[in-house]
Amino acid sequence: MAELVLLKLGGSVITDKKSPFTAREEVIRRLGREIRQALDDRPDLQLILGHGSGSFGHVVAQKYRTREGAVRENSWRGYAETAAAAARLNRLVTDLLLEEGVPVVSFQPSASARCRKGELTYFDTYPMKRVLQAGLIPLVYGDVAVDEVQGFTIISTEQIFDHVARELPRPGTMHPARIILAGVVDGVYDADPLTHPDASRYEEITPDNWPEVEAALGGSHGTDVTGGMFSKVRDMYHLVLAQPPLQIRIISGEIPGHVASALSGSDTDIGTLIC
Repeated sequence: MAELVLLKLGGSVITDKKSPFTAREEVIRRLGREIRQALDDRPDLQLILGHGSGSFGHVVAQKYRTREGAVRENSWRGYAETAAAAARLNRLVTDLLLEEGVPVVSFQPSASARCRKGELTYFDTYPMKRVLQAGLIPLVYGDVAVDEVQGFTIISTEQIFDHVARELPRPGTMHPARIILAGVVDGVYDADPLTHPDASRYEEITPDNWPEVEAALGGSHGTDVTGGMFSKVRDMYHLVLAQPPLQIRIISGEIPGHVASALSGSDTDIGTLIC
């Protein structure tokens, strides 16, 4: 039977998060080749891809405080500019992946997403299911979304993956088996490994060690208006609790070959497994 995997290419990997509106095109191409390799090696593999906004959407969103909603006179202008920046990066990622032989179809989250107080309450998954059946790969990304309380907000790729993972296990649909989050850092550490070389990596995060992990987590490096590492790991941990068969692995997309290995399932020693 086919295996459905959700893979996020983090904004910290595909852009230079400390340099506004700067994409790392060669890295995106290399990741595309790794995805193509995994698809060739495993004909049974089905994918849903996502990516972060990195130095595109996050920089604009921080300027306008977009995640907070309509809090200032120019907030709706910020909504429009943040959406445009996120879409600009998505167009680039889509084109580069297609050039590397990955048959992606871009889905703009803000076209159907609805939120309430920053929480994603609705996202139309039917078109994604249909293109999956046709052998294509849906591609989503961190985006703005309307919010019935605060006007609008930002939704992360992890929020979309959470919604998709809960929505798909229905009659006639395939259950997602794994989620892979490819960022800069190879897993979850008890301190920021970029500033603490002696930091220790958690090989697994389970209910047994979650209190320790929760106390140790810090923010991501660079500008990140979706909450940094803490919110990502917390949300994924809660998703695993809600969908016990699901496993989530946080890896480094900076290290060549890691994404291909994670997709194939051949290397279980990389990154951190949340289970």
